Formats: sequence, structure tokens, C-alpha cells
Amino acid sequence: MPRIRGFAALLLASFAFAAQAKMVHRPVEWTQAGTRFHSVLVYDDASSTKRPGLVMVPNWFGVNDAAIRKAETIAGRDYVILLTDMYGANVRPQQGNAEQAQAAVKPLYADRGLMRSRINEALAQLKAQAKDAPIDTAKLAAIGFCFGGAAVLDLARSGADVAAVVSFHGDLSTDDASQAKRIKARVLAMNGADDTWTMKDADKFMDEMRQSPADWQFVALGHAVHCFTEVGEDSPGCKYDAKAAARSYRLMHAWLEEAFAGRD
Repeated sequence: MPRIRGFAALLLASFAFAAQAKMVHRPVEWTQAGTRFHSVLVYDDASSTKRPGLVMVPNWFGVNDAAIRKAETIAGRDYVILLTDMYGANVRPQQGNAEQAQAAVKPLYADRGLMRSRINEALAQLKAQAKDAPIDTAKLAAIGFCFGGAAVLDLARSGADVAAVVSFHGDLSTDDASQAKRIKARVLAMNGADDTWTMKDADKFMDEMRQSPADWQFVALGHAVHCFTEVGEDSPGCKYDAKAAARSYRLMHAWLEEAFAGRD
């Protein structure tokens, strides 16, 4: 009986510790070229064990509650995520307002150099958080969704020193295909096979990647359209697909795990 009581006490103590643990949302702000950015660091503080750090760029609606929930789900106990503001703190498209979102991304698509500059600064800011957050700076990567996919692919094209980038239903276009020769990261791009918005650039993207010295993979997910990871999306050409989303996340975890292997 004493052993049982002791075990029960230990179990209760572990539950109490778990109850104290929470998902951290820490504001991270910086100023670049006169523009102030407001991003969010997301991680589970149940353990102080260092873990890989990910720059995460959300879809074109930017940093909002939906994006934070998504970052929480992906981070779990596996990663520390910097949910990245690419627009500036004063630009916040309303969720679902495509007109506002289009206006927000337009300057970055028009100036890919600006996009690359901002995503590289986000990577630098993620590294800087290692002094206060459990980030293993030897294991850094970037993931992005829709517009965010374009941003992280441009991070790779810039020659950034990250282990991997993963793009989900991302824009595959580039302003300069020759930059692929600079890629150091392992590149995984996953797009819906029926995505009429992004798959038009699939052949050009693969030709671009063939120039790259990097390990890369392009996956077309059958029957999926654009937005397949975006919970709640259900419109023509942009629809959440639970099966495709789950499959893509499994592929992401495997890709990152392989990329981080040997970087201890």
C-alpha cells in the first residue's frame, strides 16, 4: 500500500507540473529600414530542453489568431517557432478579406529583393531568441504557407544557412531562377495536384531546382487544391483537405528530422 500511495503522489505531482506548463506566446519586435515588425515566438515551456527553431511565415492574412493556433499545433514539444510578420506591424489584413491581403503581399511580390531581405532578418531574429528560449541554433529551418511558402523558398534562394525549408501550397515563382545555385538548405515543396494557382509554375520550379546543388523534393498531393492546410477554408480553388494536410505534416516532420540529423 505505501508503494501505491507513493506512486499516486508521484503521478499527481507530474500532472501538477504538466498543468503549469503552457504554450508561450512571446512578442518579438524589430525595426528594419524604418518599418517596425511584430512577430510572435511560440513554444511549449514544459521542458527547457533545446529544440530546433523554425521561422514560420503564415498565409497572406499574416500574423493573426488563426496563424498562432496553427503555430501552436506545429510547435508542440518539437520546435520553437517564430511566427513571422512580413508586412510590418501596421499592416494587418482582416482574416478572410482577400482584397486587403492582396494589397499587403503586392509590394513583396513586386520586389523580391525586399522579400528576401525581410525573411533573412526574421531568421536573424529567431537566432537572437536563443538567449531566452530553448532553441538549438545548430538546427534551424523555415516553413511557410501560400504566400509564406514563397517567402521561405526565397530564403533558400538567398543562400541562407538553414538546414531545410518546407513550403505548403506555396507560390513557386521566382524573379531569378539562377539563384537556385546558391541554395544550401534541403528544399521540400508540397502543392495540391489540382491547385490551378500554383501548379502553373511547377515545371519551371523543378527546372530551377535541377540547377541547385541542394537536396530537394517536389510533392503533388492528389486531388488537393490550394489552401489544403488552412482549416476552415472552403471556396472554389481554396479548400482545406484534412487528408492532404495530415500527409503534408508527416512529410514535413520526416524532412526536418533528416535535415537536422547529425547537427547536434
